[in-house]
Amino acid sequence: MMRNAILSLLAGLLAFAGQAGLRAQTNTEPAGAPDFKEVYEAIRAHMSGVSEAELNRAAVQGLIAALGPKVLLLATGAKTQPSAGAPMVSRSVLVDGEVAYVRVAKVGEGLAGAVREACQKVTLTNKLKGVVLDLRYASGDDYAAAAATADLFVKKELPLLDWGKGLVRSKAKDDAISVPVAVLVNRATAGAAEALAAAMRETGAGLVLGGKTAGQAMIAQDFPLRNGDHLRIATAAVQLGDGSPMSWQGLKPDISVDVSAEDERAYYADPFKGPGRGELSAGGGLSLTNAAGVTNRPMRRPRFNEAELVRERREGLSEADLAGSRDREPDRPVVQDPTLARALDLLKGLAVVRQTRP
Repeated sequence: MMRNAILSLLAGLLAFAGQAGLRAQTNTEPAGAPDFKEVYEAIRAHMSGVSEAELNRAAVQGLIAALGPKVLLLATGAKTQPSAGAPMVSRSVLVDGEVAYVRVAKVGEGLAGAVREACQKVTLTNKLKGVVLDLRYASGDDYAAAAATADLFVKKELPLLDWGKGLVRSKAKDDAISVPVAVLVNRATAGAAEALAAAMRETGAGLVLGGKTAGQAMIAQDFPLRNGDHLRIATAAVQLGDGSPMSWQGLKPDISVDVSAEDERAYYADPFKGPGRGELSAGGGLSLTNAAGVTNRPMRRPRFNEAELVRERREGLSEADLAGSRDREPDRPVVQDPTLARALDLLKGLAVVRQTRP
């Protein structure tokens, strides 16, 4: 155990040395970091009870940790691609009778067609007021698929993405999906999924909600290693339509929704159930799109979502009018997922504003 602790400390020290070296090279902090080879050789020569293999492993871990996500170590077998039959869209449903929820499993070839088909299916008998494009836990390295999917929601010819093969633009069209779009992201949104979210925002096609993304949208090359692993090294950043590179720090959402990683996994598995804490307030003034059922709890002031508040202001309705309308409605499943709930409220509010415009 002592040896493992020492090796962990060594990896951390080497990671710190690597980070300090990077900062010195970019002149963002004063120079003076120790030379990596000097540190390595000093430890190798004087540290007792550690083998050459263990020291090498610690050094590799430190370098990868310091340079990630620009450098990724892919273990043997990690490059295996999913089966060709795996769906790009893992779920598509109509929420509250007016919002299409489309969950993307992976950004790859055929995603644009799958997203369009999903939206068409749920609108056969309903007038769509918005689309939730859920990119949480989605990844992929097919930037052409990301551009093609963003193109679905853009009417005009606009610049989209450049991943080293020239700037790709959307096509002018009359059949674009022209309803408001909310794009959901989190720390596990990576690679081409990040580029898709960024393109949706940059073109004005959608707003991004959730947490900061992984920061792995990059033009990369894989280099085989002697042990069978591969080293994926970023050679350049993916650029947006305006020429700005996507940040290695990840894409920051337009509307942040703070949820712990554990709770978000539970909400993602079942947005109506959540992590087993009962009814949620969702924090930060977030209101959920749900109808309160009849209970034996003390009466309390009803909560209204953003769409209802906009409707109240536009139509001059009182809270009593809205509460009475709610009382006449049948109970519906309660959306407990804070990120999805915020997206639904936002889309419904935008729909009300659109209806009241002359």
